[in-house]
Amino acid sequence: MDSYAKILILLTGLILGLCAGFIMHRSDYCIAGMFRDVFIFNSWFRLRTLMLLVVSSMLLFEAARLAGVIPLYPFPLIGFPSLANLIGGFFFGVGMVLAGGCVVGTLYKLGSGSVPAMVAFAGLIAGSAVYGEVHPWWSSVIGKTILFNGKATVPQLLGMDPWLPVLLVSLAALCYFYRVYRLGGWTRPSYAEGSLQPWKAAIMLAAIGTVSVVVIGMPLGITTAYAKIAGCLESIFFTGHFQGLSYFKQTVVNYRHQLTGIQLVGGTGLELDAIALIQFPVITGIIIGSAFSAVQLKEFKIVANLPLKQYIAAAVGGLIMGLASRMAPACNIWHLLGGLPIMAIQSILFLAGIIPGACLGALFMSRLVIR
Repeated sequence: MDSYAKILILLTGLILGLCAGFIMHRSDYCIAGMFRDVFIFNSWFRLRTLMLLVVSSMLLFEAARLAGVIPLYPFPLIGFPSLANLIGGFFFGVGMVLAGGCVVGTLYKLGSGSVPAMVAFAGLIAGSAVYGEVHPWWSSVIGKTILFNGKATVPQLLGMDPWLPVLLVSLAALCYFYRVYRLGGWTRPSYAEGSLQPWKAAIMLAAIGTVSVVVIGMPLGITTAYAKIAGCLESIFFTGHFQGLSYFKQTVVNYRHQLTGIQLVGGTGLELDAIALIQFPVITGIIIGSAFSAVQLKEFKIVANLPLKQYIAAAVGGLIMGLASRMAPACNIWHLLGGLPIMAIQSILFLAGIIPGACLGALFMSRLVIR
């Protein structure tokens, strides 16, 4: 039973990753670019589609919960809020704009041949390794800044069933979405063959996230796998030092898989555990899905002839993102597409941090990198 369950989880993650990579490449669905466009170009077009994705996920998640196919609520890895979520979100916002892509944007751009994305990916691994050095201190910061202990989501904080706040938020959002529709604000001219309008990508990605929650038991997430890669490299090159780092001995997930009944346990260490089983197939799928889309459109090419300062920005941004994704903890995909739809207070704080962080990152980009 265990082997069949693991194959199910692995294949689900791989297929969802393939679909996500394909969709993101076809629509250029980059969350870092959405925030950057607001602060550099005063354009809300792409960020508006992120709002659509969050609200669509909110409705789909709640429908699945009411149907009884999401027994784990809140999801595994959704913890109690802390000021660390706000601070981590701020630095993540800075890093993702400098890097030219978030943790997933980096992957789909890497799949289409972007060398700066490869540099940013290396920075993400390096940043995850840096976090291992400060983990004991940062853990104490988290412990001292816990907010609403015992309450992980807004519905829990308010003491009500989730369906009511979901309904109220969704109705308000739908009124805004309809107004945008009347003004023709959901589509933009597209001259590239095979391109996908971002609003369609948003709805498809919401469906992918819902399948992940129902089949795997949690939303899409990938950055703990980056920490695993960092730990593996560190264990090879700095074996003695690695063995003394407490961060790479953590268990971060421990839950019963609802469809098969097996216990899924995983952490940041070197073991091929539940984290490896869930996240590595998604990472692989996103890269391959994007590469397939690029090849099919005859757009795959190695993009390397760029100014040195863009490579420096990608490396620094990736490093900051890797460090911040551990500080937050977790990345924008986990918080914005997984936690925010269930109104996790952690994710609300992360969003509150990522906005000024992205603003500062955009300022650095416009003044120092792309003048």
